[in-house]
Amino acid sequence: MERPGQQQMAEAIADAAKREEHLLVQAGTGTGKSLAYLVPSLLIDGPVVVSTATLALQSQLVDHDLPRLADAVEPLLKRRPTFAVLKGRHHYLCLARLEGTSVDEPEDALFDVGEAKPTRWLGEAGRLGKHIERLRDWAMETDTGDRDELDPGVDDSAWKLVSMPARECVGAARCPYGAECFAEASRARAREADIVVTNHSLLAVDMLSGRMIIPPHKLLVVDEAHELADRVSSASQAELTPELLERAARRCRPYVDDDVADRLMEAGDTLTVALADAPAGRITDGLPTTLGEALTLLDGGGRKAVEAIGDVKADDPDPVRKQQAKTMVSDLTKIAQRILSGSEHDVTWIERDDRGRRAVVVAPLSVAGTLNTHLFHERTVVATSATLALGGQFDTVARSLGLPVTIPSPALATGASPAEAAREAVLRAAANRDEADLAWSSLDVGSPFDYAKQGILYVAAHLPRPQTSGLSEPAANEMVELVQALGGRTLGLFSSRKAAERAAEVLRARAPGITILLQGEESLPILVRKFREDRNSCLLGVMSLWQGVDVPGDACQLVIIDRLPFPRPDEPLAAARSAAVDSSGGSGFAAVSVPIAAVRLAQGVGRLIRAGSDKGVVAVLDSRLETARGYGPYLRASLPPFWYTTKPDLVRGALRRLASS
Repeated sequence: MERPGQQQMAEAIADAAKREEHLLVQAGTGTGKSLAYLVPSLLIDGPVVVSTATLALQSQLVDHDLPRLADAVEPLLKRRPTFAVLKGRHHYLCLARLEGTSVDEPEDALFDVGEAKPTRWLGEAGRLGKHIERLRDWAMETDTGDRDELDPGVDDSAWKLVSMPARECVGAARCPYGAECFAEASRARAREADIVVTNHSLLAVDMLSGRMIIPPHKLLVVDEAHELADRVSSASQAELTPELLERAARRCRPYVDDDVADRLMEAGDTLTVALADAPAGRITDGLPTTLGEALTLLDGGGRKAVEAIGDVKADDPDPVRKQQAKTMVSDLTKIAQRILSGSEHDVTWIERDDRGRRAVVVAPLSVAGTLNTHLFHERTVVATSATLALGGQFDTVARSLGLPVTIPSPALATGASPAEAAREAVLRAAANRDEADLAWSSLDVGSPFDYAKQGILYVAAHLPRPQTSGLSEPAANEMVELVQALGGRTLGLFSSRKAAERAAEVLRARAPGITILLQGEESLPILVRKFREDRNSCLLGVMSLWQGVDVPGDACQLVIIDRLPFPRPDEPLAAARSAAVDSSGGSGFAAVSVPIAAVRLAQGVGRLIRAGSDKGVVAVLDSRLETARGYGPYLRASLPPFWYTTKPDLVRGALRRLASS
């Protein structure tokens, strides 16, 4: 099937690579963007790297798209193009760790944060022992050591015992298994390949480490580019927990005096007290006294421990464990120093989860500067996604990726459009930061789908404005009427677990004969499979469903969104970034919250039409999408061009016709 958007995108990428100009491409669902960037990539004189946000897309490229493309172009190129997958070191079996692993030593396996308690040592050790024996057998068979090729797999606690984080690796030259290292072999294959497929997390680590991991290349394609800034933020984020400090003390005790290890244990005990007393949320008025004491103890004890451990040498009795101890203590010490410095470029908060796990976390206020410095130089970058043009413009995404955007006239003039207001607030917040003069262009190739004929965007404008995190009674009534009109086939996307659980409760009581599948009651792959197979079912869940579900056909003909997905006030990074814009004279809500909601909403709405024959309705039970004059039009402009209505009778009639077809 001919796809004009795909051809337009491929030509634009080839031209951008030739001119060495960066390119942002919005390619709607059905464009076939993978082939649109893979084909011109094969014509470039030099290696190409493709980075994805999800394992699903990575697998699609490696298992399907690239082999088929290599078959097709081999007669034309007179050779078969090569490709390789490059993952983080911890994805590969480490022979040195496997050789030295003993489940009788519980510090890594049984004392991991939030995992087993001492009363479960025996059972845990027996279970882990079976996994380790299986991994030893697999090590004799596997060519790659890639965890994804281990079937059936093992759980995380077992894999941690036989894998090596990059920061703890002693290096091939000092490792007794360096010549057989699976991770080193994967890097060697990547250096020889025409196309290297990696992921945003490793791309982020590569940038933060001076671009020493991914092989040199001329073109970088960032697919699912709307995710990149968040992945770089995650890679730049660090945390401290009492359990981590206690584990560091145990690891370094064989190499330091007892008083040094005891000082680290004391820091862990003090951190336990500090986190018990401190409320969850951002730290805005200086560190609490006890937390400051814990970090100071860690800083001093960590420095002494690193000095006492000294250099790691190849002839050390156990260089791997020694390097692990030194790296862990060094990393924790640097985190303590970072938090103590109180940099205005960082955000620090106390985190507490439902299991009672507590941590102090620090993350950068913005990663735009990091991306500006490390992403674009000495290579051409093509960033693509189905959601890049927010409010119909690329400026917000470009700024988040560190690309320069022309700053409009100062002052948020009365009567400015929502898109202009949001853009100007973002730009003014960063106007005092110097940026490199990076040339870039943008392109929206649309989608081959006829959204106006295939789908309806319905906003329940008559409903009251949402007030709580749960599902209001009027919204629940509206949901029931829509689901009953169609008889199932509904994907419910909710802003909170409380709302999703309430929706399931209401539908189970008031929609007999319809199977209600609720995220969390079974594993997500099983729930999605059941949803595909049962036309009389509804799948209800929270944020991971907003972009992780692909159900083409008539199994999903109604997508219900309970409320606009603005970040919660207690999301520390979003709140801090919003406050920074406010303090600069802009609107933090317009500059931060609205673009976040636009991306999330577009991803959720995009679950409906996945193929050219799909039909259905997206129902938004949040009246603000229609009534909010400021951001409503901006959000609607970020969505596919569905036929738009606020009339409930019309929509219920359309759903009944779908049900009978």
